[in-house]
Amino acid sequence: MSKQSFKELPISKETLKSLERMGFKSPTEIQAKAIPIVMEGKDLIAQAQTGTGKTAAFGIPIVEKVHPKARKIQAIVLVPTRELAIQVTKEIKDIGRNKRIFALAVYGGKSIKHQIDFLKKGKDVVVVGTPGRVKDLIERGILKLSDVKIFVLDEADRMLDMGFIEDIQFIFDQTPENKQTLMFSATMPPAIKKLAEEFLRPDYQTVRIKPEEVTVDRIKQIVYRVDRDRQFERLTESLKEHPDTKTIIFTETKKGADELAGKLRKKGFNADAIHGDFSQAKREKVLKSFRKNQLQILVATDVAARGLDIKGVDLVMNYSLPKDVESYIHRIGRTGRAGKEGTAISIMNTEEDNVLKQIQRKTNADIKVINLSDKKISSGNGSFGKKRFGKRRFTRR
Repeated sequence: MSKQSFKELPISKETLKSLERMGFKSPTEIQAKAIPIVMEGKDLIAQAQTGTGKTAAFGIPIVEKVHPKARKIQAIVLVPTRELAIQVTKEIKDIGRNKRIFALAVYGGKSIKHQIDFLKKGKDVVVVGTPGRVKDLIERGILKLSDVKIFVLDEADRMLDMGFIEDIQFIFDQTPENKQTLMFSATMPPAIKKLAEEFLRPDYQTVRIKPEEVTVDRIKQIVYRVDRDRQFERLTESLKEHPDTKTIIFTETKKGADELAGKLRKKGFNADAIHGDFSQAKREKVLKSFRKNQLQILVATDVAARGLDIKGVDLVMNYSLPKDVESYIHRIGRTGRAGKEGTAISIMNTEEDNVLKQIQRKTNADIKVINLSDKKISSGNGSFGKKRFGKRRFTRR
């Protein structure tokens, strides 16, 4: 896709000035494809990961379509986490700076009174929030959505995973029927497609940004296959092989994140966990330490890591493989950004062979698989045993 300018898109001069001030040079693929569709008034479902520029893909049209002097909420953006609410709100404010667009983030963990006071002032025309807090404000009679023009679900797949579907349905029902609905999701499971059929108008458009084009080309991928009781040992060995490296380690559960971070600290590693059960103050403290390089290793769940804007992550590790290929691609996409190279190391056990084969088949990447177990794994070139090295190349089909 040849590079184009934001000037070629239906964007006002005021917004173009804001984008220039933000350092935006040219639209990303998701922005180039989605913005014209949204500006035409079409409903949209877009598959795009964090790091592709998706926030501006809906943030720019929101800024162009709302009227700051109306003093009514005209756009509502639902997100799964507090951090993403803050991040999306800031970006919309920055994009709308020259048009004087006011946006407010609403989420749990902060005083609801403070958020109510801002809403009563009537300056905010865009609200970005987590479903629970948005629903709470609606039920209190403070947040009124009868003038909403644009309804956005960001990270829709994770919101469904977190059990927000009933809250989302409640909020959706408070908005006008003739609104424009946009859904952005990193993955496209059947539940998301079903939600699109329910929420979006029949003539909705679909945009897909292939995850492998976003992430894997610049990432060195290594998989260690070990017996389950040796996973932690192999993890610590890998960390020692990458000293002083800014690292995110992914786990499947909140409990697993806490336990792993604790075990790493006992081994002398500078590590801490982050997940949805943390208070807002604790989450912000941990993230601030990680961003400032005072914390070297962040142990996170998929949900906690969604939407986090953390630069300079050199190493991503999977402590066991994720259950689906899309999550794997999303995880490793935390490194290798901004044109830089990165490394992704996965510590899998011998019961995860089928997941490994799916990842190998779908990523179309150069993955180095190192078997450290006595149990053999079948491959296209036969099988290999303990401490044999298997490097496989996968060509695009």
